[in-house]
Amino acid sequence: MKKPNFGTGILISALLTAPLIALMYLGDKVFNLSFAPFDLFNWIARVLPGPVITFGIDLMIDTMRLLGIDVADAAKTAEQLMAVLTFFLIGTAIGTLFVLVTNRLDRPPGLAQGLLVAALFGLPMIAISAGEGDSTLNPLINILWSTLLFAAWGLMLSWSDHRLWVVVPVDEEEAAAEGEQVEPQVQRLSRRQFLVTLGVSSAAITVVGTGLAAVLETSLRGLGTAGGGSDDTHSTDETANIQLPNQNDPVMPAPGTRPEYTPLKDHYKVFIELEPTEIEGSSWHLPITGMVANPLLLTLDDLRQNYPARDQYVTISCISGRIGTSLIGTTQWTGASVQDVLADAQVQPGARYLQIGSGEGFYETVDLDLINSDARIMFCYAWDGNLLSVDHGFPLRIWIPDRFGMKQPKWITSVEVTDTYVEGYWVERGWDEVAQVKTTSVIDTVAVDAAYEGADGRLVPVGGIAFSGDRGISKVEVSVDGGPWQEAMLRSPLSETTWVIWRYDWPFQAGDHTFEVRCYQGDGTLQIVEQSDARPSGATGIHSIEESLPG
Repeated sequence: MKKPNFGTGILISALLTAPLIALMYLGDKVFNLSFAPFDLFNWIARVLPGPVITFGIDLMIDTMRLLGIDVADAAKTAEQLMAVLTFFLIGTAIGTLFVLVTNRLDRPPGLAQGLLVAALFGLPMIAISAGEGDSTLNPLINILWSTLLFAAWGLMLSWSDHRLWVVVPVDEEEAAAEGEQVEPQVQRLSRRQFLVTLGVSSAAITVVGTGLAAVLETSLRGLGTAGGGSDDTHSTDETANIQLPNQNDPVMPAPGTRPEYTPLKDHYKVFIELEPTEIEGSSWHLPITGMVANPLLLTLDDLRQNYPARDQYVTISCISGRIGTSLIGTTQWTGASVQDVLADAQVQPGARYLQIGSGEGFYETVDLDLINSDARIMFCYAWDGNLLSVDHGFPLRIWIPDRFGMKQPKWITSVEVTDTYVEGYWVERGWDEVAQVKTTSVIDTVAVDAAYEGADGRLVPVGGIAFSGDRGISKVEVSVDGGPWQEAMLRSPLSETTWVIWRYDWPFQAGDHTFEVRCYQGDGTLQIVEQSDARPSGATGIHSIEESLPG
């Protein structure tokens, strides 16, 4: 008997792990069953030390920037692919180890060995899913489903290994005694045919399962199963029909500048797990407990009907973004002032903080002095005039002016008033405790195609954004090739808490050029021009781009 070698062990293990993942994915998208690769990745992210996690985030973002990939569009997809690849490699490694171990036996592996390796791979994954999974089904259903899949994987692995031991049912000694000759080529052909058949079957199950899951997920999400809106129900690519408060401003954005009002489908998304948390809106309640004389249990309708609605145009950005990041967006937020809600709860003397918990396992602490000093801080339930989408925090998130997004939990499920400070999720992992927005300015476009003839010759519109939290922007300046700083025109912002669109019409010169931009806060303070990394307090420095302009 010719036993399968190391390479064959890797091959059959990989061919069996791929359809296992596809079937898990199909079960997740159609029936909301546990998806072990994501649960494993989420668990790893929770247990690893903060510096390791932030190193991984930095490495991923830097790699994507080096490859010219938009971080806002692809970061979460990259994480999901990493999760699937991690699970795939673990399954392949365990399967290969099984093949190597059984090679030391005197006989091919049987069903018992297959179930043993299934338990070795499956039981830890089932336990992790039980703790990390967000399935709303009965846990026993998830356990049964996962057990069946892992058992099938182990049995198929054992059977495939067995099949490659006994390639052709011919007793060589008996054949030799009868004067017959066994053809090695027949054995090789049979082995090759088996592996080809296994490969085709694996590919078919993987492709069909994954494709069907993707199609059904799109259909089911379109139904709004969790109660929140989908991104497609919000603003479209065009913002012409939105009546913005500065629509009559004479300063027009340079062609190619990012939309002043971000279409929600293009708004960046950040969540600590691999998929957004889905909460059923009809059964959701917000408990406000702790040091309050009147504990509250609020529904979404309570927040919408019992408190004056606040509308605010808001720019929010991610602390992990580099200079020039796309992890920033502007839309209209609607919600209830946290001051109003806490007034009903009757905060007791001595209370100092709100501890906010999230359905995705995120948590943050907000100082009550900050809340009491700013009525704009809101429990937000709508963006762009619609209920929050699932991807952006449905049913509730908080907004705190002049803070990076890491301080503003989404999918809020609990609020406790306390006198005890607890570090937030990302603060525990080494990020800034205050996380105040860093003043920044960005060049979006050098619009050579939109050049026009002015009084002093040909002019090229250059444009972008400047943002300083709620501190305002008083001036933006542009420098070309290290020359003098020239003041740009500013378009009126949508509110005191949004970015400012700027434009500078540059006298055209052919050749290679470097454009730089800097800005000043509302009080005249220059942005920090020294280069610094995003961690721990947000990136700083001058944004520049290089352009080669034909004559």
